[in-house]
This record gives sequence, structure tokens and C-alpha cells, in this order.
Amino acid sequence: MGKKLFITGTGTDVGKTYVAGLLVKKLKESGKNAAYYKAAMSGNEYGKDGKLIPGDALHVRTVSGISQPLEEMCPYVYEAAVSPHLASRMEGNPVRLEVVRKGFEEVCGRYDYVTMEGSGGILCPLCFDGTRLQLEDVVRELGLSSLIVADAGLGTINSVVLTVEYMRSRGLPVKGILFNHFHPGNLMEEDNLKMCEYMTGLKVIACVEDGAAGLDMDGDALASLYEA
Repeated sequence: MGKKLFITGTGTDVGKTYVAGLLVKKLKESGKNAAYYKAAMSGNEYGKDGKLIPGDALHVRTVSGISQPLEEMCPYVYEAAVSPHLASRMEGNPVRLEVVRKGFEEVCGRYDYVTMEGSGGILCPLCFDGTRLQLEDVVRELGLSSLIVADAGLGTINSVVLTVEYMRSRGLPVKGILFNHFHPGNLMEEDNLKMCEYMTGLKVIACVEDGAAGLDMDGDALASLYEA
């Protein structure tokens, strides 16, 4: 079975998918058999064949250069750009844990390093009908440790610390932080990095600038964060 790592964020639109693509790319460049998985994707568009295209999965595959089939990357794909629990209420096909787990285990059986991305932040509800399923339930069920993606700018100290403390209180291991939209030499962002490390005890393992085509960290160091 492959080694795995979960990517969550301090909220929506902090750049989880962008960073996940760079993580998978770095693994591939380091000679690793890498793959991507996401339980549920919202806000997708229809292709010419009339089927919804899992946009996040397509982005990661394009950026990273992996050849993994899109259909094994995500079991639940929705059109509405809302939380998966609401999208499934609008469109049908609610997220079920056993389906997510089965797909994930199959991917882990085919690839050596699997990067799983979450929807929104760690508190995102995946299903809220007769069955209640939170993103954190999936993380716990699959035994995943996490990296947290955060915007490097104003307000990130609060959002990073709250996310870390919540995850720790729920028994969800966190390996480190990645800063996105980082501007080297920016006094506030450099200070945000130091303050987030001090207040959480976690390392900011990489900083990603806008438009970055690669991740500035050693491939083997990245691979060491993945666990069986």
C-alpha cells in the first residue's frame, strides 16, 4: 500500500489545489510513483461528452505531469460551487464514507505516494442528510496526517493557529504548514511565518510565490512526510 498525506487549508480559496499540484509534481520529479485523490469536488463544468470534469484533479494532473486517470481521482463530482453537502442535496449522489474509502484504498494500492486534498477547510461538511459526514471523519477514518495550506497575508496567524488547535483537539496529526501567495522580503509575511511557527510549534516547510512552477524543497524531505 502506498504512503499518504492529507492537504487541508485554513479556508476556501487559499490555494490547496495549486499547492497540491506542486507537491505531486515534486514527488514525480524525484522519481516517485505519485497520485492524487479528493473525496468530493464542487464547482465543476461539463465536458463535450456531457460528463462533469473534476477540475481540481485535471489541474493537478496537468501541472504535475502524472498520467493517473481522472476517473480514479475523485468519486464525487458536483456542478454547484458550494460545499459538497449542499451540492449533493441540490444534485443528488450524497457522499458516503465507504465509497470514499474504497476509492482511496484502490489508489493507494496502485501508487507509492498519494496526496489527498480536502474540500474547503477542515470543518467542511461532506454530507448532511440522513447521514452526517464531516471532512475530519474521512481524515480520521483513513488514518491521515496533514499539511495545512495558508495564505501568507494579513489574518493568517489567526486562521493558522485556530486550524492547528482545532485539529489537535480532534486528534488529527499535523506535520507542517505551507504558505501560499508568499512575497519574499515582505515584512508582514516574513513575520507571519515566524509567528505561526512560534504559536503552533510547527514548521513552515515551504513558501509558494504566485505563479511558481515548482516547490522549493527537497523531494526526499517531502516524501518523508508521507506515511504508510
